[in-house]
Amino acid sequence: MNHLVEISRNLIATCLGIKENEQLVIVTDEDKRPLAEALYQAGKQLGAETVLMVMKERQKSGQEPPQAIAEAMKQADVAICITKHSLTHTQARKAAAANGTRVATMPGITEDMFKDGAIAADYNEVKRLTEVVTQILTNGKEVRIEKDGYKLQFSIETRYGVPSTGMYLEAGQSGNLPSGEAYIAPVEGSANGQIIVDGSIAGIGMVDEPHLLTIKDGRLIDVQGPVADRLLQTLGENDGRMLAEFGIGTNHKARIIGIVLEDEKAFGTIHIAFGSNITFGGTIEAGVHIDLIVNKPDVFIDDVKVLEKGSFTFSS
Repeated sequence: MNHLVEISRNLIATCLGIKENEQLVIVTDEDKRPLAEALYQAGKQLGAETVLMVMKERQKSGQEPPQAIAEAMKQADVAICITKHSLTHTQARKAAAANGTRVATMPGITEDMFKDGAIAADYNEVKRLTEVVTQILTNGKEVRIEKDGYKLQFSIETRYGVPSTGMYLEAGQSGNLPSGEAYIAPVEGSANGQIIVDGSIAGIGMVDEPHLLTIKDGRLIDVQGPVADRLLQTLGENDGRMLAEFGIGTNHKARIIGIVLEDEKAFGTIHIAFGSNITFGGTIEAGVHIDLIVNKPDVFIDDVKVLEKGSFTFSS
């Protein structure tokens, strides 16, 4: 525990800039409570007014926390959400950030992830690259992803890229820890084509074999692969099947380990997600948000290749 507290101290001091007497709210569930306890002790040692709030485990990523927790997040200077399922794409997270709270979400994080992998990155370098990729997304109009002979296209015109840098030092900044991605909400209904998912799927883990997804007019209409039924059941029959996100990993230390918090940050990967995107520039509010990781694709933005087999074509 002492080692975890030391890591937690460094993390919240460096990435969240916690100050003495600031109000720090740590939101957790029973699954992640042991790690949350380390963050709680670290916050106290750094002189913050630290509160640990334990809720019932959510059923899926994107599901809202209880209102009491949402309100506490909104009133805090800093909120850390260390839970089994993600609170990143919830109205509670969005409202807290809008009210000036610095928010870090850590869905699915493990003790191994605390000690190694993406957490160990140089976050100044992650921030630099993430901001470059974010600007490319913001300037773009059309995305095309190609892999293994399949192609998926969609519009990002009028949408703004979102940086998840791992550095949340100013009021209202928020994102994942560990971090390192730039992402954007595709224009709803614009996506058509097929894509191979061969990395991992949020809530399911690493995939044993590639899955082929077919998307028509922005909606997932078919999945071929061993966990197809499980994925579709999680997404539900309604707007959970709408394409919600396109993201690019920017963390050289991140690994594909079957936990999407780290997987989607891995350098050389991109990810798409289905479900809610209203919290980052889209219009879908589905009560679910599921990310899927793709290894080493080719990516074109406005017909300019920006990723070739997962590597940036510009100096990164």
